[in-house]
Amino acid sequence: MKKIILSVALVLGCLTFANAQQNALGLKFGSGTDLSYQRTLSERNRLELNLGLSSFDNGHLAVAGLYQWVWNLAGDFNWYAGAGAGAVFANDLGLNVLGNIGIEYNFSFPLQLSLDYTPSVLSITPDFGNVSFSQHGIRLAARWRF
Repeated sequence: MKKIILSVALVLGCLTFANAQQNALGLKFGSGTDLSYQRTLSERNRLELNLGLSSFDNGHLAVAGLYQWVWNLAGDFNWYAGAGAGAVFANDLGLNVLGNIGIEYNFSFPLQLSLDYTPSVLSITPDFGNVSFSQHGIRLAARWRF
């Protein structure tokens, strides 16, 4: 567990120093609490990485990565949609395919608030004994942009 957290911290640290103007780091609340990191790839694309405890999976550690497409609505409002994958570390390893859609507001100071919906399209355990569809509800994120 410590190796996983240290590895994620190291990757986030490296990405932070690569380009200091295209990152956002904060917390995401809703289906548990996640440490949430966004990395802008271009004006319309970015990566989002989440690490946290999932209340939908009985408090187990969950990690997810999403590729997102971003469109400007008006001024500092954007909406986005994305797809990605995740894993839940419990008694067995569970793998998820995720979708994502949301809206965000970027304040004039370095704060970003967003609301999104992230359904888990498919969840598979290693023995294929648990294949299911689930939804993770609407989630609120507050991130510091740097």
